[in-house]
Amino acid sequence: MNPQQPVSLIQRVRDVIRYKHYSLRTERAYVEWVRRFVRFHGLRHPREMGAPEVRAFLEHLASELQVAAGTHQQALSALLFLYGEVLGIELPWLAELERPKKPKRLPVVLAHGEVERLLGALSGTHALMGQLLYGTGMRLMECVRLRVKDVDFERGEIFVRDGKGGKDRVTVLPSSLVSPLQSHLARVRRLWEGDREAGREGVWMPEALARKYPGASREWGWFWVFPARELSVDPRSRVERRHHTHEQALQRAIKRALVDAGIAKPATTHTLRHSFATHLLQSGYDIRTVQELLGHSEVKTTMIYTHVLNRGGRGVVSPIDRLAAAG
Repeated sequence: MNPQQPVSLIQRVRDVIRYKHYSLRTERAYVEWVRRFVRFHGLRHPREMGAPEVRAFLEHLASELQVAAGTHQQALSALLFLYGEVLGIELPWLAELERPKKPKRLPVVLAHGEVERLLGALSGTHALMGQLLYGTGMRLMECVRLRVKDVDFERGEIFVRDGKGGKDRVTVLPSSLVSPLQSHLARVRRLWEGDREAGREGVWMPEALARKYPGASREWGWFWVFPARELSVDPRSRVERRHHTHEQALQRAIKRALVDAGIAKPATTHTLRHSFATHLLQSGYDIRTVQELLGHSEVKTTMIYTHVLNRGGRGVVSPIDRLAAAG
């Protein structure tokens, strides 16, 4: 970039996000919200705007577009980042804006038979990934970002690095998946060897680790457990390398498998995580153990799964059933 050329607002947003090591997904989301905010107000610079313009934009999202509560919160977070971190303008009132509350809903959970049918309707690598989601409680992105070195066959553990909230944790490696996973990794290793023989760039590494261990990106241990078939260009460094498989591929496979399995529930990849937690509690595992495996910061987050333990409505005998029994 020419040092005499002024840096655009969007580029400044990107620069600050990357300096703070935010994820690419966060970068894309925040950049899009800043663009929408600026376009909404006729391409005026945010420095020229204040409380009325921010409120008008957020009210437009809530009342006219009727976006979900989570989407509204993301837009507000992006504007907080823009003014506080990028422009260095303190707007105390902005942080105090009331955020719409997300509706409290029970998670969609599949019965054991439904999980069996769903996984049976998957094939190939997608079947293994689905089995891992249900067998470990990992989130979708934690699964697709899994590295070879984080699968410990001897200890029967999977090390989940940089999960939600930047936290690491350990979860169980199901014994029934050891053999299929080892066979899968034998095939993946041949792909890795082909990349090395072709002299291709190594896999993506976190910036700090890339500087400290410049050769690690080409090592087998750092290779993806679920690599993409084709090479792609890194959107930040513009380097062509092999990325992990795209999460949408498994999402689409799960959607097709639901139809094939005849399951009408609105299930997703995350439903397998919900089912993992619920079925562990049904089996008698204590909630603290489940909390640790899921990586929840607070046990109250895990408590939502206790709806399956014959409490509340499911533990009550309806009075009409008593009448029928007496008759």
